[in-house]
Amino acid sequence: MSWKYIAPLRLPRGHFVAIIVGCWLLAIIPGVTFAQGTGEPATETEPAPATAPAQAPGDDAANEASTPDAAARPATLFEKLTAGNMTWFMLPIVIASIIATWFSIERLMVLRRRTVIPYAFVTRFLEHLEQDRLDPQLAVKLCEENGSPIAQVFAHGVRKWGKPSVEIEQAIIDGGERQVSNLRRHLRVLNGVATVAPLLGLLGTVVGMIMAFDQIAGGTAMGKAEQLAGGIGVALLTTAGGLTVAIPSLILYMYLSGRVDILVMEMDALAQKVVGLISAESIAERRENDRPSRKKAKDKVTAESA
Repeated sequence: MSWKYIAPLRLPRGHFVAIIVGCWLLAIIPGVTFAQGTGEPATETEPAPATAPAQAPGDDAANEASTPDAAARPATLFEKLTAGNMTWFMLPIVIASIIATWFSIERLMVLRRRTVIPYAFVTRFLEHLEQDRLDPQLAVKLCEENGSPIAQVFAHGVRKWGKPSVEIEQAIIDGGERQVSNLRRHLRVLNGVATVAPLLGLLGTVVGMIMAFDQIAGGTAMGKAEQLAGGIGVALLTTAGGLTVAIPSLILYMYLSGRVDILVMEMDALAQKVVGLISAESIAERRENDRPSRKKAKDKVTAESA
């Protein structure tokens, strides 16, 4: 008899959370278009002074050639970053977003309740223990076949079948700590991404601001407010990218940590039930309670035979 639990094919709510967060994290990947106008050259020109002579067509062409084309300005996030030499600061942030998305989806899959605490297995296992339909060897075998975290915790306790409750509880605590460590695996990655991503963005912003003020000191941006503002704007993009990665990573870290805490409390409550069924004290108590009924049945058989 195999007690492996096969969960029905249902899409958990965590998948929807992962999809939404993944889209949010990937929003910093190049391709987002900014509304900067159509880039068409201006057709209206300032009226020439009344005393100025009319300009020849060749002069108009020369003036248009000397004026920077608005369409040449970067219109996408990728173009802005490459134009501002911020690629090397955004690349680690993009990599951090991919790492956070990967481990978020992995943890959402692993921390499903029916994966950690299969309802069908737990219900049947406890029922059979209450009805004395299991022996230690069969109970350990069933737990190992199931393989879920709660089954592994049960297995550590069942191996101490008939021992004092203190000894069984200690065995369950030892096994439970290993399972909790497995449940919390990779959560530090999300916490690390949430901490480091804003710092990377801030570093890029500081470097970009230094470059912008170097242009002022060198005179290359003197009198060109648009060029200076554009440099500062590109520098601030790295901070925006870092926060875009850090905020959902922190939210997921807090959500998954809370889910682990809830699962651990449920596992502890179920483990206490197992201790109350297989400890030496509980076995002796059940035997003591069953003694009057066995004596009564024996007397009844003796009376019938007489």
